[in-house]
Amino acid sequence: MATSPLPVQKRAWDTRERILAAAVTCLAEDGYAATTTSRIQERAGVSRGSLLHQFPSRDDLLIAAVQHLAIQRSGQVGVPEAAGTIDDAIEQIWLTFHGPLFKAALQLWAAAQHNPQLAAALRPPEHELGRHIRELITGLFGPEVVAHPAFPDFAPVLLASMRGVALTYTFEPRDHRSDPNLAAWKRLAHRLLDPQN
Repeated sequence: MATSPLPVQKRAWDTRERILAAAVTCLAEDGYAATTTSRIQERAGVSRGSLLHQFPSRDDLLIAAVQHLAIQRSGQVGVPEAAGTIDDAIEQIWLTFHGPLFKAALQLWAAAQHNPQLAAALRPPEHELGRHIRELITGLFGPEVVAHPAFPDFAPVLLASMRGVALTYTFEPRDHRSDPNLAAWKRLAHRLLDPQN
């Protein structure tokens, strides 16, 4: 029979969660280089000893943050119960490329280029997230649109295009809801995926 966690275990788990959440926030707001263990400790409101007990090195902490971030991002993009319109689907997918979780992921992707350990840690959760996003897309567009012969080509091109445009927001912040590409993606989706096509 399972027993409920001891108070000490619960406190340790809460501390770990606070540290990981602080690491993701620091990555999103301050960038990879400025995400130091001291900054994370301060933001998490924990002692140096508590942080080092949970994560002996910065790399250990950031690799754990990778896993934490992937879980959060997966939760952010929940699969809908029913499909909406093509326009709704495009808008919902575009939303996944904005906000602090995507910004934190960008920081880790860039840092992974020069950090093989971080790159190796990123691959499994990013592949899992990719699988989850494909499920999301299927749910958003619905079985009729997904069955269209053009959909297998359209979906990955849409994601790559959105990711590329979202990258430009790192140096040119603006309202993503009025991005002109949003209308272009919708037009293209209708041209390729409407049932009569």
